[in-house]
Amino acid sequence: MTTPNPFGIRSVRDRLDEIVQEYRQRGDVPRLLDRVTQLAREAPVDELVAAADAHQEMHEVAGPIFEAVVAREPENVRALIGLANAFWLTGRGPDVVGAIASRAIAVDPGNRAGWHLWALTEPTPRGRTQRWQQVCERFPDDLLAKANLADNAAALAGAEDDPVALKTAVTTYETLLALTKQPAQRIALEQALAALRGGGRS
Repeated sequence: MTTPNPFGIRSVRDRLDEIVQEYRQRGDVPRLLDRVTQLAREAPVDELVAAADAHQEMHEVAGPIFEAVVAREPENVRALIGLANAFWLTGRGPDVVGAIASRAIAVDPGNRAGWHLWALTEPTPRGRTQRWQQVCERFPDDLLAKANLADNAAALAGAEDDPVALKTAVTTYETLLALTKQPAQRIALEQALAALRGGGRS
């Protein structure tokens, strides 16, 4: 059920746009945070999330809003993903972001963004490669996950001289090459494969 908008005919998006515009003109961070926090306390959740999505590139804006929404609705997957992304891009660390991503996955196991953040936040190269393998198994058509798997497996193979990781990287790059039509992407994939095969280990 949608909560009535306490701001009357002015939408939450309009209010947030006004706050952002003032911040860009004045550069007053404390005032920005105060106004965003006040808006997040009062506005309807669905409108808040939509407004924050429109300013997700501004993490000083999106982060506090998503944090407030999650406090009000702990199982709001859209807000959990937005908060995890904002935290990741502002350097909050893999443990914090990974925990939020895991919460999102627990609520909605079909949310790809949650799985991507979960894989991305694994700190070790081997563990990260294994996580991207899990994501690829869960979402076989996810080309971004395949690209991340290939890149991480290639890095692992180079760092640890791991033949299994090398095979995974080569096989995954070959799959991507077969599916890719963009010339620039094909060139990049061909170069990656040539580099991996250069040692004669594929």
